[in-house]
Amino acid sequence: MHFTDLCRRREIGAHCVLVEIGSFHILVDSGMDPGSLGMEALPLLDCLENVALDLVIITHCHLDHIGSLPILMRRQPQARILISPPSQTLIFPMLENSWHVMKRQREELGVKVYPLYTKGEIETLREHFYPMPLGATRIFQKQGDEVAIQFIAAGHIPGAASVLLQHGRRKLFFSGDVLFRDQYILKGANWSKEPIDTLVMETTRGNAQRPEDQTVKGEIARLLGAIDEVLEQKGSVLIPSFALGRMQEVLMILQEARRYGKISKKIPIFASGLGMSLVDPLDQLSEQNREIFFKKQVIDELHVQALDSSPLLKPGRNPKRSSIFVVSSGMMAENTPSYNIAASLLAHPQNGIFFVGFCADDTPARKLRDTPKGEIFSFEGLRYKTPVRARIEHFDLSGHADREELLQAALHMSPRTIILNHGDGGARQWFAERFAELAPKIRILDPEAGVTYSV
Repeated sequence: MHFTDLCRRREIGAHCVLVEIGSFHILVDSGMDPGSLGMEALPLLDCLENVALDLVIITHCHLDHIGSLPILMRRQPQARILISPPSQTLIFPMLENSWHVMKRQREELGVKVYPLYTKGEIETLREHFYPMPLGATRIFQKQGDEVAIQFIAAGHIPGAASVLLQHGRRKLFFSGDVLFRDQYILKGANWSKEPIDTLVMETTRGNAQRPEDQTVKGEIARLLGAIDEVLEQKGSVLIPSFALGRMQEVLMILQEARRYGKISKKIPIFASGLGMSLVDPLDQLSEQNREIFFKKQVIDELHVQALDSSPLLKPGRNPKRSSIFVVSSGMMAENTPSYNIAASLLAHPQNGIFFVGFCADDTPARKLRDTPKGEIFSFEGLRYKTPVRARIEHFDLSGHADREELLQAALHMSPRTIILNHGDGGARQWFAERFAELAPKIRILDPEAGVTYSV
C-alpha cells in the first residue's frame, strides 16, 4: 500500500489523503483550510494530475474535509463519492455557504480567484454520490481486484464516519474526526477491538491534556454558571460555535438549562445564518436516524432568533439588552458573526466571551484567549482595537476525543503501523512519544506533505 498526505501543511487544515492499494486509487476527504485564502487553502491536488481516482471517501461535512470537493470532481469526474446518508444531506448547505463566503471575500479582501467553484458544480456532486449507510459494508471491484469498505459511526457530528477498508487480508482503518462520549445531539463512537494492520489516526487534541478532575458534565455546569453570572450583571454572552455540531450542542445545553430554570426565558438567544439553515435538515435526519437527537423543537422552545434580527452591533457598542449569541465561526475568523459580535462586547467588563471548542493556533479565537485582561486586542478585519475587559473563558466541550481516549482505542486495535494525521506538530509528537513508550513494536509514521510512503 502507498500513502500520501495531501494536506498542504502538517497541521489541521485541508484534510486529504491518497491511498493506493492493489489496483485502487482512493482519496479520503477533500478539504479546504479555513485559515488560508485562495489556492493556499486547497490540498495538494496537483499531486493527483497523473492519478485516476476510483473512489473518494467523505468522512464528514466540516469544511476542512469537504471544502475542495467540487474542484476535485471537476478534475476527477470518473470517481465515485462514498458518503453517509446524513452527510449526503448536510454537504449541500455547507458547500453553498462556503461559496457565498468566497464571493464575499472576493469583494472584501480582493481574492480574485474566488469563488473557486460554481453553484452548478456543487449540484453536480449528486451524480457521483454512492450512499454508505453507517455500519454497512460494500464491496467494490476493478479488473478482478476488490476492496471492502465499511462506514462506522464516528460520533463527531451527524453523519461522521470512521472507515474500515479491507483489501485481501490487509485491514486499513481511518479514524476520521472521532468522539467516543455521547453528546446531546448524537451518540458517541464505539470502535471494534479487532486487530487491524494500519491505523490512520487524527491527532487534534494531542496538545490538550484534560485535568484529571475535569469532566464534561462539570464543564457544562461551569459554563452555565458563568452565563448566569454575566446575565446577573446585565451583560451579554458570546459563544463562538462551529455551525455544524457545536452550535446545536450548545443550544441543546441551553434548552435543558432553561427547562430547569437556570436561564431566564426573558433573555433572547440569537444564532447565525448557517447554523439556522441546518435546523430543518437536522430535524429531518433525527426522524430517520435514532442516533441523531437534534430537533427543530429546540429552536422553537428557546425562541432562537436569526442574527439579522438582533440589535445593531458595531465595534465597541454594547447591546442595549442582555443577550446570548451562539454564532459561527468557532475560531472567530475575520468578518464572521462571532468576530463582529466579539468586537462589540470585548470592551465592556459585564460581558462574557466563552469558547467551547477547539481553537487552532494563529486564529483570532486563540489570540483572544491568550491575550491577558487589560491588554490591547486588535480586530484587524474591522480596524478596531480595544483593551480586553470582558470575561474570557474556555470550556472544554470539544467534539474530538481526548488524547488518552484515542491512545487507548488505538492500542486496542493492535495495529502494526499508525499514521499520524490531522494535527499540528506538537500534537503528533505527543502521540508518537506515547506509542513509542507503550507499544514500541508499532511503526509510527508522521508523514510529510506530498511525500508518498510504502506501508
